[in-house]
Amino acid sequence: MLYLSFMTLVTLFLYMIAELSSLGQVVNALTGIDNLPVIIVECVVTTIYTSLGGFRISFLTDVIQGGMVVGLIVIASIAVGVKTEIKPELIDSSGLTKPSTVGWYLLYILPVAVGTNDLFLANFWLRTFSAKTDKDLWIGVSVATVGILCILTLVGCAGLIAVWSGTWPGDPPQVGSLAFFALLETLPNWVVGIVLVMVVSLSTAAFDSTQSAMVSAASNDLFRNRLNIWYIRGMVVLTMIPVVVLALKATSILQIYLISDLLSAATIPVLCLGLSERLYWWRGFEVVVGGLGGIFTVFLFGTIYYGNADEGSKLLLLQNGLYGDDWSAFGAFVAAPVGGLLWGFGALALRLGFQYVKAKIRHEPFTALDRPVEVEESIHSEHDVQQEVVTSKAGKFF
Repeated sequence: MLYLSFMTLVTLFLYMIAELSSLGQVVNALTGIDNLPVIIVECVVTTIYTSLGGFRISFLTDVIQGGMVVGLIVIASIAVGVKTEIKPELIDSSGLTKPSTVGWYLLYILPVAVGTNDLFLANFWLRTFSAKTDKDLWIGVSVATVGILCILTLVGCAGLIAVWSGTWPGDPPQVGSLAFFALLETLPNWVVGIVLVMVVSLSTAAFDSTQSAMVSAASNDLFRNRLNIWYIRGMVVLTMIPVVVLALKATSILQIYLISDLLSAATIPVLCLGLSERLYWWRGFEVVVGGLGGIFTVFLFGTIYYGNADEGSKLLLLQNGLYGDDWSAFGAFVAAPVGGLLWGFGALALRLGFQYVKAKIRHEPFTALDRPVEVEESIHSEHDVQQEVVTSKAGKFF
């Protein structure tokens, strides 16, 4: 539990860096303003109102966020459609309509990265547990799925339009993650102003959710609600200092997310095995060893692939991103889950072997592969007698 809580907090920490870094880069790209004051103001404002309002205020800002997203997409779509001119000669020369190595291996990387990483996002789980009924949860998830699909399609196509209209990479060249905003920068000033307000509102709503999730995860999962909530909030405030420093230095938002994705891709597969009742013999020892082993496997793969340990260590941070000319990123996302599972089953064999030898030495029965025992408790009262079957499902590390 401590290991998984730590991994959750690391994931949230990286998401906070990415959120502040993206806000600073967008504001700087659209206005030329220094991003440090904007980042500090967002941290201060969100810290104040989340401390006073808790997660309820985060739900309120999510409603505002949803309205801002719709408004941003509608205004940007109309403005781009009216003002932007596609240059046909750039379509073929860009190579974006042709198959590529990156395009093929992203068909594997994206589902693995997003599917495993979402399980570590405590703000998703808090919303799940806050749903009044399963029906409400299904409705909410369904509406969100359709909405997000439309939004991501439009925003993703904006990158293509930016390239084909000649506004990206621009002068000076902008990073790929800012292609959408490089396109918007060419629009009238009033459109840029509205977009800027919406972007700041969106970033604030997303950042406060991550803050609240970090407070909740640290309080409940790490300290088991034994520490005063205000101490937890104070720790989160102190965490803002390295978050801001790293956000100012981070140039690639995608790289930050990829680091988080790689950690989750190594951890989640071995964890999910333990959710099956058929694998009742799976223990926390296998989960921890498998997760750490998956990360180590990425280092081993990088060392073998590049021929030296220094490049292997850099692969853990995916410094080349996804858009290199080699298969290193693809190999890393294969090595993480596969290596994690191999290390997990190796840890299982080691644990069972140790427990078997221990049982033989002590002349005790070997029970490591026995199913959980059902305990029958008789509850007596003056009027009736009840029998209740309680299945022991307490987690075990060994």
